[in-house]
Amino acid sequence: MKKVDLHIHTIPTVSDKPFTYSESKLLEYIKTRSIDAIAITNHNCFDIEQYRHISAATSIFVIPGIEIDVENGHLIVLSDPNELGDFAFRCELIKKEIPDNNTTLRIQKFREIFPDLQKYVLIPHYDKNPNLPTVILEELRAFITVGEVSSPKKFIYCIKDRNELVPAYFSDLRIDKDLIDFPIRQTFVDIGDVTFSAIKFAFADKSKVSLSANAGHGFFQATKDGLLLSTGLNVVIGERSSGKTYTLDQLYNTFERVKYLKQFSLVERSDKDDADRFNAVLRQNQSVFIQNYFTELKECVESVTHISIEDDDRKIEKYLEDLKKNAQEIEKADAFSRATLFSETEFPEESTDNIKRLIDSVVNLAENKEYKAIIEEYIKVNVLQELAVRLMELFAVENENILKRTWVNDLLNSIKTELQRRTAATPIPEIDFYEIISNRARIRVFEKIALGIKEEREIYSQSIQAYRVVAKVKPFTGAGELKAISGRQLGFLKAYQEYNKPYSFLQKLKAIDGLQATEYYKFFAQIEYMILNRYGFEVSGGERSEFRLLQEISDALQYDLLLIDEPESSFDNVFLNTEVNILIKDISQKMPVVLVTHNSTVGASIIPDYLLFTKREFEGEEVNYKVFFGHPSDKTLKNLKGEEQSNYTVILDCLEAGNVAYGDRGRTYETLKN
Repeated sequence: MKKVDLHIHTIPTVSDKPFTYSESKLLEYIKTRSIDAIAITNHNCFDIEQYRHISAATSIFVIPGIEIDVENGHLIVLSDPNELGDFAFRCELIKKEIPDNNTTLRIQKFREIFPDLQKYVLIPHYDKNPNLPTVILEELRAFITVGEVSSPKKFIYCIKDRNELVPAYFSDLRIDKDLIDFPIRQTFVDIGDVTFSAIKFAFADKSKVSLSANAGHGFFQATKDGLLLSTGLNVVIGERSSGKTYTLDQLYNTFERVKYLKQFSLVERSDKDDADRFNAVLRQNQSVFIQNYFTELKECVESVTHISIEDDDRKIEKYLEDLKKNAQEIEKADAFSRATLFSETEFPEESTDNIKRLIDSVVNLAENKEYKAIIEEYIKVNVLQELAVRLMELFAVENENILKRTWVNDLLNSIKTELQRRTAATPIPEIDFYEIISNRARIRVFEKIALGIKEEREIYSQSIQAYRVVAKVKPFTGAGELKAISGRQLGFLKAYQEYNKPYSFLQKLKAIDGLQATEYYKFFAQIEYMILNRYGFEVSGGERSEFRLLQEISDALQYDLLLIDEPESSFDNVFLNTEVNILIKDISQKMPVVLVTHNSTVGASIIPDYLLFTKREFEGEEVNYKVFFGHPSDKTLKNLKGEEQSNYTVILDCLEAGNVAYGDRGRTYETLKN
């Protein structure tokens, strides 16, 4: 097995944070991590002289490469060193095409510059940001067999799924002169001689790549000193203060996106503190859920908040009265009231909001970089640009017409005001019957929605082992509940009396001083967010912590590594065996899990994939933590120095308090049984 890192940066570019390249640091990295081959892959550039210098300075195989911004994703292109001159020429073309950090290479141009892609190894950012868009992956699928991932979890996922690319795990390291810690992100390939063709061959076959030198796909390097862990479930055992938590802390500081459940982190000092914390989290979840669930209701309420049916009725009543007066006075009309402009109506108000939104949408499509390839499958950018220009021209025309109408309306109002001042005739008021009819229609729809949304029903349910998260919507049953929702000392009694008449209820809410219009939607229905146990009852004190543990473990799937420190410190053995163990085993099928324990229910009954034993020794005044490892079925556990410990003795001492205590308990159980 050969260890390779085919993603290394030696030139700072506009796509990098500033760093100062150091050749001595590169050589130190190669030696410290025992690397057999590297690739120099700077952003959108390749320095042939630097490459030659690096190749001459080290005895390992160095591959010329470049990391290119293609369609807003990153694509590494590696070349055979025998094609060095031709590769350098093509990289110069790339450099000219991508002069700054805001430019991305179109796939068509990329294929023009590299017409014979079969010659290269193409490694896209696959499950790593910024990933190459799927549509581009599909276009290049005939030339791509390998994809770069960002974690061991994602590496194993690709290995297990036959439809995924061969995974590669690289450092993406900037070789800076101030570099102290060297990463452990490399890939092992099963090849003999290290050549370009051998590496290309290996990265086309999942059986030829792994995260460890000789343990196959099931292991990855976990610490800088070379400790391996299973990609499944690892159990760490040892005496108190032997280095178990120290080992977890090392892992936490080595990897990114780690979920770390520390000892006692889910249990408070008292029942009251535990209940307060649990209820606070519950309220937070409920608040988020309410906000998401009532989004449409909020928009509906806001659309009718400004409507007043009473004002509309008064407008109609005044219009009819003035219309009758005007008709009665027609025979007495003077020159001023008989003027055409005296009773002329204004141009209706218009808005350019719709065309503005449309222009923004078209411009957004035309300028979008992240999904440019997909957009252009259906609409070419030049078509979008032409459409945007046409819409802008139309906007200018419409805006000009609106300005003209506004000017005419202002002039008309000025003339009408002067005519009305000079006559005793009653003018007919302006009234928008369409708006009044629309307001009544909006109110009818609003009332239908408001009455329907508070019908009691279950709207959400999620099971987490024996527990169930349930959300129910239901009506309020009193003014006190409305007051509790507001969180303030406000009076809701009069409002609640109109609760079953949504429009009237809204008017009463508007009359409450101190209540913001943006809050009105919260008072039409309530959501009850509950955690139920296996019997359908709300969780008790002890069950709260159990649920939080299960929820925290379930949420770990969003991360790349799960660390759990002694869950038995807070929970009983039955719960650990029937709930926690099952969930941890299930998660360990999808990602690496490291579990620290001194409890046989967790340590032995869970049947781990890999076992670690920590031991503390003193060398003078200095503390030395040793880690022994092996499969649960191994007779001996070994450390990196080759020292051994009896697996049988370790398990009995750590999980059963020793052979004598284990035997005594066994005899006690037999006595009770008989």
